This record gives sequence, structure tokens and C-alpha cells, in this order.
Amino acid sequence: MIQRVTVPALFPPPAYSHASVVEAGTKLAFLAGAVPLDERGEIVGAGDPVRQAEQVIANLRAQLQAVGSDLAHVLTTEVYVVSAEPATLSAVWEVVEASDLSKGPHSSTLLGVACLGYTGQLVEITATAVVPDEREDAGNAEKAEKAENARDAGGRR
Repeated sequence: MIQRVTVPALFPPPAYSHASVVEAGTKLAFLAGAVPLDERGEIVGAGDPVRQAEQVIANLRAQLQAVGSDLAHVLTTEVYVVSAEPATLSAVWEVVEASDLSKGPHSSTLLGVACLGYTGQLVEITATAVVPDEREDAGNAEKAEKAENARDAGGRR
């Protein structure tokens, strides 16, 4: 079970939570930084941090699927952008917000850095995610269906 916390005494964050809490016994995945490389190991979106962010999100999605999770189960990310310009960081953050990462919302840190590991790399995202138990997913689907049925029934009165 994920509890996402937005602290009332702090400024409300846009599309992320201040903290995420999971109960002991939950399976977690700690992911290596997702980078903007294609399947041949070539940089995607050379010189374009927004395009690279899109590729990074796609690669992060693939990493999560490989361990039985997805973007909606991400608890926390660190987003690294090669830039000292707030506008560039904001443009990359817009890609993060547009992804399923914002459904959580997850806890995140956005950082401008001097360089990253691959020549031409402008964006990298590390993440920690819950790997949902199949029973939990089935229970959540059932709860969502009941809630939707209740809304539908309420709208027909």
C-alpha cells in the first residue's frame, strides 16, 4: 500500500508529493538511472533535453515493466538535467508531469548538473518503485470498478 503525503504546512508541490510511505514487506525496485539511449546504445535527441526526457521516460517504463511494475507505482525519482537554466529544467519537468509518473504523485528531486555519463547525454532519471503484488492489483481494480459503478449509479438519479 502506498501512502503519498503532501504536507499542509509546506508549499503545495506541482505534480509530486513531499513523501511516500510503504508498509514493511512491500517489494521494492531500485532502478539504475534511465538514460536517453536507444536499443543500439545511441543517444536519442542529441542536443534536445525535451526529446531526451521523452526517451528517458520510455526507457524507465521498460525498466519498470521488466520488474513487474509501472510508472504509477514509482515512489521517488531524481531527475538530472545538464543545464543551469531554470527554463530548461522546467521543460524537462513538463515531460515528467505529462507521463504517468504524475498519477502518484511521486516524490521527486529535479537537479541541474554539469555533466552526465554518456557523451551528449542531457537527462537521466533514477527511481524507486513498488512492485505490486498481483492480489493487490486485482483488489485495486475491483475497488476502482466499484467506485465507478457507484458514480454511474449516482449520476442516473
